[in-house]
Amino acid sequence: MSRIIICNAANFITSVRVLCSLALLFCAPLSLPFYAFYAAAGLSDIFDGIIARKTNTATKFGAKLDTFADIVFAAVVLIKLLPILKLPVWIIIWVGVIALIKLVNIVIGFVRNHTLTAVHSVTNKITGALVFILPFTLQIINIRYTAPLICLVATAAVIMESRTVIQNKNQDRRKTS
Repeated sequence: MSRIIICNAANFITSVRVLCSLALLFCAPLSLPFYAFYAAAGLSDIFDGIIARKTNTATKFGAKLDTFADIVFAAVVLIKLLPILKLPVWIIIWVGVIALIKLVNIVIGFVRNHTLTAVHSVTNKITGALVFILPFTLQIINIRYTAPLICLVATAAVIMESRTVIQNKNQDRRKTS
């Protein structure tokens, strides 16, 4: 049984995200290899959950692996892109405030439910999609235009998430702890 949990297709795809994320560390930012590994990691994030649900192989281990893969991917992308982005200070502060509110939401959800929970709202998914496509737009649209748009959507998402967490309703109870 444990072999099935570790070796199912969804968990394999999630593991590919970790490997692609680590490969990004060895790529020049915004180079063709960077985009290839970045796209593969992003697509794996979409398809692992779909496959787990379709094949009825969603597991606690898979949820933990998915969260770990998301953290690795986000951290590596930040390591690679932050040094080359020329973000205004007010955008950095705005992103910091959004991140702080998300952290508070996680803590509140953990205290109430004794597990890490995630709010999978439409606005959170739109925010994720906008953040994901950002590197593909960097060479054609100035980040000074795209960053405020993404921050506006992310602000709406985090406010809605806060409301959901505070009211303790409609959270994805996908256990990750």
